[in-house]
Amino acid sequence: MLGLLLPWCGATLRAAGDADVAAAWELVARHLPTDAQARLGATTGGGREAAFAAAVVLLDRPPVTDAKLTTAAAQLADLARGDDEIAAAAGYLEARLYQAHFFSPDPARAARAYAALAARQPHSPWAQLGLVKLALLRLYVLPEPASPAARVAAAEALLAQVEIPALQRDLHLVLGRGRLFFQLPGVLPHLLAADRIGGLAGTVRSDLQLQIAELSRRAGEPAQARRYFKAFLAENEVDPRVYTVRARLAEMAGKEGTP
Repeated sequence: MLGLLLPWCGATLRAAGDADVAAAWELVARHLPTDAQARLGATTGGGREAAFAAAVVLLDRPPVTDAKLTTAAAQLADLARGDDEIAAAAGYLEARLYQAHFFSPDPARAARAYAALAARQPHSPWAQLGLVKLALLRLYVLPEPASPAARVAAAEALLAQVEIPALQRDLHLVLGRGRLFFQLPGVLPHLLAADRIGGLAGTVRSDLQLQIAELSRRAGEPAQARRYFKAFLAENEVDPRVYTVRARLAEMAGKEGTP
């Protein structure tokens, strides 16, 4: 959970008005919540930032119990009533608690919290990230809508609200894989859109290349399939799937009668 907060913390540290709050964030980043709490106890200021840091530290200190999570959720809900970035971060983290961290998650409450954050602060990166999480809830978790096509449509409706390119890419990946999971058409446009935005690396990028290549081959688009298979080979010399990709290219060439 805290890994999602560290980019925001880094930006906050540069402008922090209280040295103890700044030091507490650094201790949080080093996974030293007890030391961070001690530094926060020494602060004479900090205001909303100190209160937010205290809620984050509470979540990171073992043992994690539902009682502790409930206390933190109440603190975050209070901070989320503002209109600054602390409010947005607090609103996002509150929703995440209900989605994934309580021992008995409440996905409906998490979905309402994500939607409320997007309505209050639609341009905040935290609200936009919350929309990606909300798409996952609509696709796989919430009881309504019930049909696969309606689930996908409800998740796809969120695309119009996402402005940050990296999060647009992530949402396209979620939607493409959702269509694949439910065996619905329209997978390739989402995966191709994610690839056009770019910024992926490692296994995530190579998996996307192979998905696009194989789906293109099955869809009767051999030129596109070859392009993505070859891009995979050019970037992944030691990947164990290289042999299979070369065999697939040879098979395609044989069927087309090309060398």
